[in-house]
Amino acid sequence: MSEGSKAKVIPFSADAVPGSTAERVHLAEAVRMAEAIVFASAEPVSEAQLEQRLPAGAPIEPVMAELQQIYSRRGVNLVRVGPGWAFRTAPDLAFVMTRDAVQQKKLSRAALEVLAIIAYHQPVTRAEIEDIRGVETSKGTLDTLLETEWVRMRGRRRTPGRPVTYGTTDRFLDHFGLEEIRDLPGIEELKGAGLLAQRMPSNFSVPMPPADTDELTADEDPLTDIDLEELGLLTPRATDD
Repeated sequence: MSEGSKAKVIPFSADAVPGSTAERVHLAEAVRMAEAIVFASAEPVSEAQLEQRLPAGAPIEPVMAELQQIYSRRGVNLVRVGPGWAFRTAPDLAFVMTRDAVQQKKLSRAALEVLAIIAYHQPVTRAEIEDIRGVETSKGTLDTLLETEWVRMRGRRRTPGRPVTYGTTDRFLDHFGLEEIRDLPGIEELKGAGLLAQRMPSNFSVPMPPADTDELTADEDPLTDIDLEELGLLTPRATDD
């Protein structure tokens, strides 16, 4: 399991829940089931998914709080990743995993700059990225970020030409150990952690706090199937001869 952020533990115990012994046993069984669901999932599990798979009426918040408490002192912690839950290596044990880590290709300075701009200024278009950087942004740079699945195409701006808007993904949050985009640190902290190039465009600024914009904004339209076809993200539909 990959390294995650330090778990924010919510003190809780099933024994403290008012109700009969049968109710506490029911809660304890729901905790075990939630543990199995999260453990078996390759992606963070949302609360909506937990509600679908746990017994009807199981209180999601107390269940996850209890499970988080159980794993607070173990080698893996239960942490929030965006809107979901996942098991991640305890931060103080990250050094144990480095011996098995796969060396990954480092992002170029240009890609790091673009990633930072998207993270802090989303939703943002390619033209807006170029305006901040002061230089042209190649399609290859954006393609690289899309391939990492840290960046996604959100929609189209309601302006002439309907440019595509870009934003970050839950995978981005997961990789950098963030619960939500508002948890992004200041730019100097990012540089100090080696997550960004030491030299950033002079026009780059950090909104405080960064906007948490999972949903489309008022000036964005959703991507349609026709848009996806034009962007090469969907196989064109067959037409009758």
